[in-house]
Amino acid sequence: MARFHSQYVCQQCGYSQVGWAGKCPNCDTWGSLVETVIESKSSSKRERGTSSGQAKKITSLASVNLSKTPRLSTKISELDRVLGGGLVPGQVVLLAGEPGIGKSTLLLQLANSLGNFIYVSGEESAQQIKIRAKRLGINKDVSLIEETNLENILETIKAAEKPNGVIIDSIQTMQTSDLSGLAGSVGQVRECSFRYLKYAKGNNVPVFLVGHVTKVGTVAGPAVLSHIVDTVLWFEGDKATPLRLLRAVKNRFGATDEVGIFEMQEKGLISLVNAEKIFLSKTRKQIAGTVVSSIMQGSRPILVEVESLVVPTKMAFPKKIAQGIDSRRLELLLAVLIRRCSLPLYEYDCFVNIAGGIKVMEPASDLAVCLSIASAFLDKPLLKGSIAIGEVGLSGEIREVVAQEKRVKEAKRQGFNIPITNKQVKYLSQAIKNYLR
Repeated sequence: MARFHSQYVCQQCGYSQVGWAGKCPNCDTWGSLVETVIESKSSSKRERGTSSGQAKKITSLASVNLSKTPRLSTKISELDRVLGGGLVPGQVVLLAGEPGIGKSTLLLQLANSLGNFIYVSGEESAQQIKIRAKRLGINKDVSLIEETNLENILETIKAAEKPNGVIIDSIQTMQTSDLSGLAGSVGQVRECSFRYLKYAKGNNVPVFLVGHVTKVGTVAGPAVLSHIVDTVLWFEGDKATPLRLLRAVKNRFGATDEVGIFEMQEKGLISLVNAEKIFLSKTRKQIAGTVVSSIMQGSRPILVEVESLVVPTKMAFPKKIAQGIDSRRLELLLAVLIRRCSLPLYEYDCFVNIAGGIKVMEPASDLAVCLSIASAFLDKPLLKGSIAIGEVGLSGEIREVVAQEKRVKEAKRQGFNIPITNKQVKYLSQAIKNYLR
């Protein structure tokens, strides 16, 4: 008969002891002792030193049948995109993000779209969830469990009708009675996650785990949590703007290069198929200092608008302020404009902004930023329908970027028929001369 007990095991050297100690006496490392569940079996074979294991069948890799993985559509297009086409039976998904970014909102919408979901709440009361559901217009009944004890939750779920999915909000509030540590501790989070994984795989039921984040913006808890689950989704965005991005950091059933784009509205998160309506000006009027570029979000190009303002200053150190792009990257591009293009920007304050609140991390927008600054300085707009795509080197040359043809093709589909890339001009000074002077 199996029995369980807990002991503390050092994560560095493997030393174990029953009592608590904050410092491992073996490797002298602080905070390495983590409470772990140990299963003991009394066996005469074990006492004699013989193995109690069972031989398993060895499978040839060539004989494995590559049948198509069945998927269940979530009926939320952007979530399906990030998951790789939908949910897989038994899939365990960890959804993390800053507080208030929309994690619970998205999962409640998912429960409403598929139906027959069990929502386990360890943080909010049923009344709080009901208020959110009423605001979102939830029209299907969602089964709620207000509980944090792991054993009680699993017994309740197993006794109920097999659900289409289970939501655990959040994994940091769950605890098992087999461990004495507080909820949210390394041992509790690891053990609870592993047992939810066993339930999901054993019953072919998708399970969503909501995860907290640390102050530095990473998933709270042990790193093994990300290894246990099948998929790790990261929700990001500025709460001051309606834009929300859902990225797949890990996905055993699909690619990790897809990004879901949502807009937070009164009725919840809305999937954006044409995200340009947030990032581009509706008037499309050509203004000096405004240049359109294309960035890749996952496997699809998205058009964004770069805005610049250049004003004279009498300060000893002019301001160089960037929103939406790396400020160090802006300083580098300003140095190229001053040295290679002979623009006296050292006497001006320079402000650069990416419209819509999106953050641009790739160098494909370098050319658009440079042309935007030059346009604002010269007070001359680009021709209507222009789009700038390219990386700018320190010598002022314009370099080709990843998926450049795909970006240009998408831009032309949306009416931007004047591409400015390394195929039209080789150097930044030439681009300023040809398109702004």
